[in-house]
Amino acid sequence: MSAELEFISRVRDLYRFEAIQSHLGWDQETKMPPKGAEARGEILAWIATQRHQLLTDPRLGELISELEESDCDNWLIANVTEMRRKYDEAVKLPEEFVSEYTKACSESLVAWQEARANNDFNHFSSHLEKLIRMVNQKIEYLGCENTPYDVLLDEYEVGMKVTDYDPLFAGLKQRIVPLLHSIMESETVVPRLPEGIRFSIDEQEQFCLKVSRKMGFDFEAGRMDRSTHPFCAGLWPSDTRITTRFDELDPFSCLYAVMHESGHGLYEQGLPKQHSYTPVGKAVSLGVHESQSRLWENQIGRTSSFWKVALPWFKEHFSDFPDWDAERLDLVANEVKPDYIRVEADEITYNLHIMLRYEIEKKIFNEGLPVGKIPETWNSMFEEWFGILPPNDTLGCLQDVHWSMGAFGYFPTYTLGNLYAAQLLEAMSKEIGNIDSIIESGNWSKILEWLRDKVHSNGSVMEPAELIKSATGNIPSPEPFLNYIEKKYSKLYNL
Repeated sequence: MSAELEFISRVRDLYRFEAIQSHLGWDQETKMPPKGAEARGEILAWIATQRHQLLTDPRLGELISELEESDCDNWLIANVTEMRRKYDEAVKLPEEFVSEYTKACSESLVAWQEARANNDFNHFSSHLEKLIRMVNQKIEYLGCENTPYDVLLDEYEVGMKVTDYDPLFAGLKQRIVPLLHSIMESETVVPRLPEGIRFSIDEQEQFCLKVSRKMGFDFEAGRMDRSTHPFCAGLWPSDTRITTRFDELDPFSCLYAVMHESGHGLYEQGLPKQHSYTPVGKAVSLGVHESQSRLWENQIGRTSSFWKVALPWFKEHFSDFPDWDAERLDLVANEVKPDYIRVEADEITYNLHIMLRYEIEKKIFNEGLPVGKIPETWNSMFEEWFGILPPNDTLGCLQDVHWSMGAFGYFPTYTLGNLYAAQLLEAMSKEIGNIDSIIESGNWSKILEWLRDKVHSNGSVMEPAELIKSATGNIPSPEPFLNYIEKKYSKLYNL
């Protein structure tokens, strides 16, 4: 067997293990009975150990070194480059640590679900302490050149550091906060949903499924289920799982969660199948992944053009809803107000939610913030930034699933997704025409086809910044996003 074929064979085995882990993780959050948690943690730990053994096999290192010296095509070069990064990191982590850490994450997830449901931070705190302790241990194994938190940021968006995010967030805040103040002072009145009206969960589900299908999500190659926190799990392009949650008092919560996760799912379904179970067959980064979900949720879904298409379906499922037009529903969908929940935040305050989590994670890993002080730190910062105090920890520091899975350093990629999405939308409109007109036509295939060509089909053959430049003609920049929200919300709120 040639070095290339042996390398690809070994890599595909690694990614098959990853797919199994992903499937079991999806099951744990959707279908698994509560008493299955202990066994699931042990199974996931065993799988992680087997995968780690494959990843750290010296023969894989030899193959990587051999192929680095050979003449390869772009796809193979990208595979070798990414596997070099993964291999070099993995050999620094002891097998016992990988197994214990995986099991701790599985146990922590279950504890978080219970703590969130019961508003009981103490039930989760010991698990969180253990994870933070182990993550600090992981940072020591991997080595820290600058700040400890940089190691975690690099894990989710390669190359990004505190020195990159600090000025980015400061610049965004400088433009976002004055805009928020202007909106809060606006005399525009946002309609309120009628008191007492209930939105059937079954009807919400059917309505959201229609919207997801209209976006192009293939339910022959995917499915939608319910979970505590909405997410997307892409096992491979023909098996992509999305989840959502429901609120009988607010149908928009579920709608935009489904559009968000369907955007992730469309990316997964559009990845190059011929490169499945290899690095280049995966999404290039979490920031680019988030751009796909935010584009569909916000730039497509939170428009009057969208509601001109979706309103008849909405009325079909909720016949007792007032006879509002698309413009009124659009204003409701784009209401700007400080609120507690990140995933339901408007486009103006959303990035402030991300910045708050970023600052707290910096305090945890760079300043040693104790777990016991996280709730009060969260609440104090939230009140200072948003002007409201979370009434409980379920609406505060327990709301997100990420920490329960050890995903520290993940949150900043959401802001990158917002920036990338606006830049992609700007380029898309120049190539295929007025996006609002396309949305209003009810045929959204041009939008998906453009994203398939420019983003999805490229997998990870390019670095994230290179992919954005290839798709848009420009290096990543916050300007398109800032211009987009200033124009959109100035019009909505008559600024």
